[in-house]
Amino acid sequence: MHLAPVDYFLILIYFIITFIIAIFFYKRSGKNTEEFFLSGRNLPWWIAGTTMVATTFSADTPLAVTELVAQKGIAGNWLWWNMVAGSIFTVFFFAKLWRRANVMTDVEFIEIRYSGRPAAFLRGFKAVYLGLFMNCIIMGWVNVALAEILKNIFGLSEYFVIIAVVICMLIVGLYSAVSGLWGIVKTDLFQFIMAMAGCIILAVITINLPQIGGIAGLKNSLPAGTFNFLPDVGLNANQITTGIMTISASAFLAHIFVQWWASWYPGAEPGGGGYVAQRMMSSKDERHSLLATLWFSIAHYALRPWPWIIVALCSLVLYPDLPLAEKKTGYVLAMRDYLPSGILGLLIAAFLAAYMSTISTHLNWGSSYIMNDLYRRFVKKDAAEKHYVIASRIITLVLVLVSSLLILVIKSISGAWSFIIECGAGLGLVLILRWYWWRINAWSEITAMIAPFIAYTVTKYVLKIEFPESLFFIVSFTTLAWIIATFITRPTDMNHLVNFYKRVTPGGIGWEAVKRSGNLAGSSDKLLSLLVDWIIGIIVIYTALFGIGKIILNDYFTGGLLSIIAVILFCWMGFRLRQHKSL
Repeated sequence: MHLAPVDYFLILIYFIITFIIAIFFYKRSGKNTEEFFLSGRNLPWWIAGTTMVATTFSADTPLAVTELVAQKGIAGNWLWWNMVAGSIFTVFFFAKLWRRANVMTDVEFIEIRYSGRPAAFLRGFKAVYLGLFMNCIIMGWVNVALAEILKNIFGLSEYFVIIAVVICMLIVGLYSAVSGLWGIVKTDLFQFIMAMAGCIILAVITINLPQIGGIAGLKNSLPAGTFNFLPDVGLNANQITTGIMTISASAFLAHIFVQWWASWYPGAEPGGGGYVAQRMMSSKDERHSLLATLWFSIAHYALRPWPWIIVALCSLVLYPDLPLAEKKTGYVLAMRDYLPSGILGLLIAAFLAAYMSTISTHLNWGSSYIMNDLYRRFVKKDAAEKHYVIASRIITLVLVLVSSLLILVIKSISGAWSFIIECGAGLGLVLILRWYWWRINAWSEITAMIAPFIAYTVTKYVLKIEFPESLFFIVSFTTLAWIIATFITRPTDMNHLVNFYKRVTPGGIGWEAVKRSGNLAGSSDKLLSLLVDWIIGIIVIYTALFGIGKIILNDYFTGGLLSIIAVILFCWMGFRLRQHKSL
């Protein structure tokens, strides 16, 4: 189907609204870097949480989910469903602590927590590593997804696709540089509503196509195992049988019991971090920080995935002859071939909205590292705020150019996901324990960042161990390395730790030595109670996720029962939070 004038009109209207919002916040974001990067620390929870959800919903996400479903059925989504535990861990254990830290970036936190030259080195290194290297890889795979959409919808050649992606990046970079985080979070709300509405419309249209015949017809057209929410566990190898996930017990254990706490991954960092920490630090207060992260976790995992999954399943029926490596394009082909004029333009605008919400956040987040933790910290320390805002806008545009080039390198979206997870495996435990054990120092974190790359190389080219089983070796190697580094290097200066404890007041027995040294009172945070909240939160997410899925797939009894359990546990969790004054 070719785009009609009404489709182009809708796309144009979308861009006009986006730029109106950006221009509106130009003056406010230009006051100082706190306004530019943290919206003046004044975001209510529902805006902060929704903008987290919008950022994790990009053009790549439905395509990656389609790729996973095509290869391994619904259960293939455990590649990211396993991160629920880490997300809820952040809600109860770290959301309030990040707000108390009162830093501009999670990289600045390093010199609040650690002392001396190692801390300064680590801060500068992570500013480049996360702000430039990892951030550009992430934006690169998002651009790959956009390229797939442009190629299949508009029929562009590879050369013109690259030019179109660069133009889109420049558009996003321009409004991000103009509006700062204020404009980004406001456009995120508009973009998220558009993106979700578009995906729901596409799911409704495709499931009701005559070729599909509704849910009943879909179930009759695909192997029964395709609809399993849990993988078949216990086979000798992690096989790929189109539409059915069969996974070894060791691989499933790696996903469920290792990945969520051990691996760094954008949007699911153990202990919080990245743009999630940025939104928590932008919240009005500790209460809003906790609620924002809780809303993000519920919406991200339980409410949002099913429209993508339904279209992914339909694409297997509509395009059975697509090569396995091209299955992810089934989502885009369904848009192109089965949406009427007007609706198609709306869906394209929705995907552009999803794309732009992610890229704008990553540009703002990445430039905050380069400006605040590299340029301001090590290059020009005492300039006026106006100078730093201008520098931030220039850095944003530089990131646009660098990340655009990676479209030539990254080919598989879910493959890029796996690479990021493996290269951050083992770092997560340090990111968690640095809040709760005084003995963790800068060398612990430096070692935990370097060791996974060594272990990844060994597993990939020597041991020939594939993901996710590779996590056992990488995490073990990294953990041993950073523990050794911790105890053979000097601890963080005790006076520095006392000041950190006064500022953040983390709980737990890991700070007893510091409390004795500074004659400090204990924290009001009761870790055992938070642990109970964490377990309840995990059950709430999974029962809601599977309950909604069962209802959509016409299993009303099971779906209704799971949904009722989710609601009851959610109310109990809210009561508990009020009891210990977290709400």
